[in-house]
Amino acid sequence: MRFNDLDMNNWKNLGINVDSLQIYESRDKGGKHKNIYHGNFIPQIPNQLIRRYTKENELVIEPFMGSGTTLFECESLNRKYIGIDINSKIIEYVLSQMQNSDKNMFEILEFDSSDGEIFKDKISTSLQNLSENCAKFAIFHPPYMDIVKFTNLKQDLSQISNLKNFLNIFIKVVENTLLFLEKNRYFAVVIGDVYKNSEVLPLGFYVMHHIKLNFKVKLKGIIVKNIEGNRGKLKSSGIWTYRALKSDYYIFKHEYILVFKKEF
Repeated sequence: MRFNDLDMNNWKNLGINVDSLQIYESRDKGGKHKNIYHGNFIPQIPNQLIRRYTKENELVIEPFMGSGTTLFECESLNRKYIGIDINSKIIEYVLSQMQNSDKNMFEILEFDSSDGEIFKDKISTSLQNLSENCAKFAIFHPPYMDIVKFTNLKQDLSQISNLKNFLNIFIKVVENTLLFLEKNRYFAVVIGDVYKNSEVLPLGFYVMHHIKLNFKVKLKGIIVKNIEGNRGKLKSSGIWTYRALKSDYYIFKHEYILVFKKEF
């Protein structure tokens, strides 16, 4: 089964990166993309994933929408989109960027994506509105625990400092989302590690393990991506280097893109 519409007769010029180590020197700032939201990923990530794992007019679902990076890529690549977020302010911003867009191609919803009943009800309605039966790709870019707090809502994953609680709630979100992803299609998790209590907490590894533990999926790729040019550290790289040398730790320069195939 073809899960994309890439022209393999022209494969050398597709620009699809299939390496497990991916280096991006700068953020794509074209179109609607603006680096206004701390922690948003670079547009190249959803662009690569959407082109690799979907066809035109297919539906992408994203339970942590953030500032709309994936939505803007879906629009430019002619894919449908359902995005969910708990942050009303960021939803207002994203909607303001989509005022002149085709309303038959996307839905933006405000609710807690870990709530199974609300998820089923809202997404079922959105699927009807978009004339779709299910999503063909899902992308997850959750908060990295409480490293950056996006809202003051207790349901917000960015308010959770306990690893076990974070994983339990995140797995609920994955479960809710995968109910609406077609069998034998793909999903990706973009996640980084965190530093807590004077040691590295390998959040990406924990997330990967719990997904494999809880769902019938195949892990298709562990992509390590650099985070050069991160807005929070770009202007103070010298300070971070000095602090690291004075102490015993290393500076985070990477995050993971974990690609899975759903088999249920």
